[in-house]
Amino acid sequence: RYLADPRPDALERNVDRLLASPAFGERWARRWLDVAGYADSDGYVSTDPVRPWAYRYRDWVIDAFDADLPFDEFLVTQLAGDELDPSADATQSATRAAQLAATGFLRNAPDGTAGGSDDPLQAKHDVVAETIKTVSTGLLGLTVGCARCHDHRYDPISQRDYFAFASIFEPAFDLEQWRAPGGRLVNLWTTEDHARAAAVDQRVAEIEGEYNRDLDALVEEIFEKKLAELPEELRASARAARETPAAERDETQQALLREYPNLNVDRGSATLYEPARVKELNDRKTTQQAEARADRPPESFVACLTEVPGRAPNAALLFRGEAKQPRDPVDPADLSLWGDRREPIALDDPQLPTSGRRLSWARSLVSGRHPLVGRVWVNRVWAHYFGEGIVRSLGDFGTLGQAPTHPELLDQLALDLAERDWLGKLLHRRLVLSAAYRQSVLRRTELEEIDPENRLLGRMTLKRLESEMLRDAMLASTGELFGRRFGPSISVTQNEIGQIILGSGARDGNGIVVGNEEALGAERFRRSIYVQVRRSMPLAVLEPFDPPTLDPNCPRRDISTQPGQSLLLMNGRFAVERSRALSDSLYQAFPADRRERVMRAWQVVVGAPISPEELEHAVEFLDAQEAVFGASTSDDSLGRSADRMALDSLCQSLFASNHFLYY
Repeated sequence: RYLADPRPDALERNVDRLLASPAFGERWARRWLDVAGYADSDGYVSTDPVRPWAYRYRDWVIDAFDADLPFDEFLVTQLAGDELDPSADATQSATRAAQLAATGFLRNAPDGTAGGSDDPLQAKHDVVAETIKTVSTGLLGLTVGCARCHDHRYDPISQRDYFAFASIFEPAFDLEQWRAPGGRLVNLWTTEDHARAAAVDQRVAEIEGEYNRDLDALVEEIFEKKLAELPEELRASARAARETPAAERDETQQALLREYPNLNVDRGSATLYEPARVKELNDRKTTQQAEARADRPPESFVACLTEVPGRAPNAALLFRGEAKQPRDPVDPADLSLWGDRREPIALDDPQLPTSGRRLSWARSLVSGRHPLVGRVWVNRVWAHYFGEGIVRSLGDFGTLGQAPTHPELLDQLALDLAERDWLGKLLHRRLVLSAAYRQSVLRRTELEEIDPENRLLGRMTLKRLESEMLRDAMLASTGELFGRRFGPSISVTQNEIGQIILGSGARDGNGIVVGNEEALGAERFRRSIYVQVRRSMPLAVLEPFDPPTLDPNCPRRDISTQPGQSLLLMNGRFAVERSRALSDSLYQAFPADRRERVMRAWQVVVGAPISPEELEHAVEFLDAQEAVFGASTSDDSLGRSADRMALDSLCQSLFASNHFLYY
């Protein structure tokens, strides 16, 4: 589309089109979710419980990038969304529900307090510490965790500083009135939803009552039949014995019922005498209750961070950082290293039913006086476009981090962001239209001698596709990518050989896995951002390509080159199936033209036209592969012809090539 546009502003138009694409929000949301440490499970303990409602935070982030929510609002809502309008009802206000969902940022840390931890008190403190680590590395570009235990001689952050900072968040976590993950859910049912649910519950109970009455009538009918089989002189005594409570029966009655056990018929044993009629009653009840429950509104919760009303505790300084050795509580304060730029934190805002501490601190971050927040964010954006940040240690702007290569540029970009109302897409547009971004990745000898690490940006840095980008790009190349957005995460499970795949893991009565990828239908082809992030179960197709390591968050991803990557692209089921899917689509589009198939394959996978020389090499490859497959006696062809299998191989080779993996 861009190459076919003759207008002088074609590039700008193409950039604007991409910025407006829903894929922009999904792509940049994934990058922020690394920083936030987003996961769909609690971690911490081996069972790694699932967080079924965590996805609402992920969806909120996608929405925020889609809508170009100003970065100052983006931060404030995540840090203190519950304090923005605490009188609003989330069940009646979509805005309020979104504000609560945004506070999921502070609920992403691993949390073992729901059970399974050997030391529950330590687990609580660890949740707070991991949250502080996410906030400090993600927003401030600082590591503060070393100060948790004691002061360090040359560290500007003291232990008292650390716990004063922790006191900003203490009213929300509240160690004395701790709420485990399940206690952090807010029901989003409206008044009408509650009324519908109550009506459904009442109807279900009525059906249960009707069933019990009908079953009791059947029991009495069976009893009368069995009673009629007794000698007439025993019937009155037998009836009296059955009607007498078991604890009050005399020896004669007990002996009579032991001699004639069929008289002991009750609801549980009725099926022994009238199996068809009991089944009919059960089936009718099950059907009627299922029909009634179909009208019940689905459960709807949001996982969020809120404060216990009326409480505003401070964090206690821990001697040597040990949870069982608390000392004096410390008043909330921002880090003292900011000097005269440090703004006071509200101890207890009388205008709010909450403490107001997080809201006060969040607003100080975006007041224009904070020295790091803007710089840290524009540095992250720069790093994703240029391969490295102006400060290469993205989560550490401290003395142990790396110095900026272009400090004046970093300052100017941060200043411009604030002056332009913190609008992110303006920053993105500015960077991708810059001369620096539009450079070639080709190396030049004279530049390599002067600047081998490309710190001075004499060329563009070659970048490898991130794990999710790789999977999504393969699905897009084959035309299989399913565009449904938002909603619960696609679950992952372990298959028969121990690999982590998409699926529910459901099994049939014989123990055979039926909740596999195929059972998901088109859902299995959605973008990777919608795949469940289980801390203990990384998706096999993503794992070799360095998905985020959540410890507890991922300020910067590792980029490695290792044999498992090539093995997955050569032998992995996902890669093989995508290669065949692309091959099938090429045959459908060009059933009689081999060269057209090759050119289209190159275009959709590599994203550029194939050169004449590359075209000839590809055709020669097809000839050689077709000869090999034609001569093979293997039964692994799955009914595919030799020429189709040759094209499969070409497609797979393209997916495994540096042309596809790097950009």
